[in-house]
Amino acid sequence: MLASQQVSLSFENYKLYKMKFSKTRRDTIKKIMASGSVLSLPGLLQNRLEAANTAMGKELSEKINHSACRWCYNDIPLEELCEKGKAFGLQSIDLVGPKEWPIVQEYGLTCAMGNGAGMGIVRGWNNPVFHEKLIQDFMSLIPVAAKYKIPNIIVMSGNRDGMDDETGLKNCAEGLKKIMSEAEKYKVNIVMELLNSKIDHKDYMCDHTVWGVELCNMVGSENFKLLYDIYHMQIMEGDVIRTIKDNHQYIAHYHTGGVPGRHEIDDTQELYYPAIMKAIVETGFTGYVAQEFIPTWDDKLEALEDGIKICTV
Repeated sequence: MLASQQVSLSFENYKLYKMKFSKTRRDTIKKIMASGSVLSLPGLLQNRLEAANTAMGKELSEKINHSACRWCYNDIPLEELCEKGKAFGLQSIDLVGPKEWPIVQEYGLTCAMGNGAGMGIVRGWNNPVFHEKLIQDFMSLIPVAAKYKIPNIIVMSGNRDGMDDETGLKNCAEGLKKIMSEAEKYKVNIVMELLNSKIDHKDYMCDHTVWGVELCNMVGSENFKLLYDIYHMQIMEGDVIRTIKDNHQYIAHYHTGGVPGRHEIDDTQELYYPAIMKAIVETGFTGYVAQEFIPTWDDKLEALEDGIKICTV
């Protein structure tokens, strides 16, 4: 079966499941409301949190390396973000480039997911028109990243613009292969982010885990991995924990965010992050999980600290 057929089949199965699930869910809600057995959701969530923390045990304590995405805190000076964040467990700042890496390291932090090359989200590796520029930029960036001990550099697939999945995979693989020898030489991972194309990034190509995994296999390098964004993949696929367990060998990094809205990861949204973090730890993951939610709290650093506490398992 061709890669495009695999992706298409997976997506068709997902759509059929969603249609069936929606009807079942409506029927179930009607029965619950009719019986009057509606629980207090905040209280229920708190009980689940306490039970999960007890069940996880001390052997899993503090197994998550914590990062935060710079763009979510752009109105806070980088120095302040580093200093205050470090005090409550922050170990890294994501998505900063070479000019900022020395600042981050001055405060004893790292940049677990670096940027500094590429042409944005829309124009990426799926279009051969951009390959010459992308290859030149990444070949220059990789040695600099190695100098600063940056483990991962982010890349984007680009938008479809009418392109089919198989062609996009082929184009991405052909372009990325041309920088992988440099990445392998300097022991830097090239990491493509999985984004949703439903809400935030319309038409983005690398929008399902199965597509990203197929690309990893086509590139064929241990230094090419995926950035599994939990927020984005909950929107596109759901089934987060099973997907992580089944595909963890392809994942180098994680991002968080509350669904819906991409705000705090507390009980104002649908994902239960302690269980997701526990699943990540159980895969043997030793990389970083970065908070990438847009804070709504008056004190944005307090919101970040709360996110880190939720993800500390």
